[in-house]
Amino acid sequence: MRSQLKKEVVDNMKHLGVYRDDFEHTIDIYVGMLAQYQAFEKQFEESGFKITDSYTNKAGATNERKTPIYTAMEALRKDLATYSNLLCLNPKTYERVKRPEVPVRKEENEKPKSKLIQALSETS
Repeated sequence: MRSQLKKEVVDNMKHLGVYRDDFEHTIDIYVGMLAQYQAFEKQFEESGFKITDSYTNKAGATNERKTPIYTAMEALRKDLATYSNLLCLNPKTYERVKRPEVPVRKEENEKPKSKLIQALSETS
């Protein structure tokens, strides 16, 4: 799962023109957090999207508190937003760093033409 997530993140960064080998460590941390978030999201769904539960403290008083999964998801959301900023994977940071237009994705089956073929097709 992590290798697929990493491939998607790297592909997106390459597509946007912001990928560099130097970012591998940061990408690995980001991908790890994405994997954790997805696992928590699955557990959260299985719990019936339970946000709070009852808690009885030492004094015997019962209170409502956020579930540990929901609390972890909230923290991860903030960290994921921070890392997506660092990696220029959201529109706001991408706009500041790069050109405002996003390149059009090539079709999966479309192979890029070599420079020789491009030059020959321009002259004919």
